Amino acid sequence: MPTIHLITFILAKPEVVFDLSRNIDLHQVSTKHTNEIVIAGRMSGLIELGESVTWRAKHFGFVQDLTSKITAFEQPNSFTDEMVKGAFKSFKHVHKFQPIDDGTNMIDIFSYISPVGILGKLADYLFLKKYMEELLINRNAIIKDYAENSHIIL
Repeated sequence: MPTIHLITFILAKPEVVFDLSRNIDLHQVSTKHTNEIVIAGRMSGLIELGESVTWRAKHFGFVQDLTSKITAFEQPNSFTDEMVKGAFKSFKHVHKFQPIDDGTNMIDIFSYISPVGILGKLADYLFLKKYMEELLINRNAIIKDYAENSHIIL
């Protein structure tokens, strides 16, 4: 099972980073390049424990729908979202927020299983893990920018 582990330092309080990380509207800003939109579930604002959201985006030339649900929630320390339905066989994304100095270490632990057996494992090795890591790095850069520069989320 491939796992991506990222740590992003953000010069903001954990409460701020926690809320930006679960903000549906900001997520759409960070995935604009994939034309990601919400089509069901929590449509905007801050997603909460037990809520789900369905996203529609274009990846690898294909329009895909993915539904994830918040399965663990400890404000402002961590939350977890897990795939309910989508292109992966499964995924689990643990978000952790650790206060450090004058800011927060935002930690992502993203584990997934690709579909289609051996072909999925080959895709992981050739491009999928790198693609997913770049999506998360881009998303984290947007969260960092909004947290450190007090942007207003539209």
